[in-house]
Amino acid sequence: MSARRAPSAAGVRRVDISRRFKVVLAFALVYVFWGSTYLGIRVAVERVPPILMAGVRFSAAGVLLLVYCALTGRQLATTREQFLKLSVIGVLLLSIANAVLAWAELHVPTGLAALIVSVSPIWFLLIERYVVESGEGVGRLGLAGVVLGIGGMVVLLWPRLTDIRTVGWLEGLAAVSLLGSSFIWALGSVLSRAWRMRLDPLVGVGWQMTIAGGLNLLVGLALGEHRAARWDTAGVAAIVYLMIFGSWVGYSAYIWLLRHVPTAKVATYAYVNPIIAVFLGWIFLHERIDGFMIAGTAIILPAVALVTLAEAKTASGDRK
Repeated sequence: MSARRAPSAAGVRRVDISRRFKVVLAFALVYVFWGSTYLGIRVAVERVPPILMAGVRFSAAGVLLLVYCALTGRQLATTREQFLKLSVIGVLLLSIANAVLAWAELHVPTGLAALIVSVSPIWFLLIERYVVESGEGVGRLGLAGVVLGIGGMVVLLWPRLTDIRTVGWLEGLAAVSLLGSSFIWALGSVLSRAWRMRLDPLVGVGWQMTIAGGLNLLVGLALGEHRAARWDTAGVAAIVYLMIFGSWVGYSAYIWLLRHVPTAKVATYAYVNPIIAVFLGWIFLHERIDGFMIAGTAIILPAVALVTLAEAKTASGDRK
């Protein structure tokens, strides 16, 4: 038998270019479509209660994705350990974090919701240092970003913190709940990266959405949300949009990025999503942009940049 030849330099370059294209494409999908899902969620939850809406969206998207995987020859079977891990990730990201976001958008503007959720990279940093990799410090850049981010969040939420009577206690509660939602999202994302499962990414995403969607459906039905649902054209169209571009396209691209790109880079979606969400909310829903939102944004985005830079430097140091 002839000796196996080493891959040529041209072949290596082609592989590298192909991988870079996939990474750029995945980032573009997450940046653009996830920014638009805030508008889609708002339209949907005005007609279908949030937990039921999330149940319909994710269970339908998950089952159809698994059917597609089966038809294209992918192995759907998982081990017990893999199924348990997929369940934990799906419940954290979709049954809890996404469902809380959907509920919160009933009471806060879409742009404000996106801005609050943009602190996720701060949670990423803290969770990776103290939960997953326990013991590593956050460093000066990371600490500065965390402090600055907290300050920006106080500015952003100041009207809701100081005058609940004017703003409404539900809006204040929804705004605070989004902080918890972003923490749960970051925790699920970090676990997804830490648990490197030998499983086709699309199959994993399909199981996550099916499990989480099924749980949301059961909870929504138990709460009687189906009695308040209004299945008109706009609501159904919004849910279909969320299924296709939020779940199949955006979420699949996000999970793929978590497997192939450092968390610090993946977290940069937090820079772009709020800008798109605020713009679309202003254009289509005529949402007001006040001075506190502008000032809070001017503080939060640099804070997220510092945190992301701190993570990137730490990751670079780990590889040396």
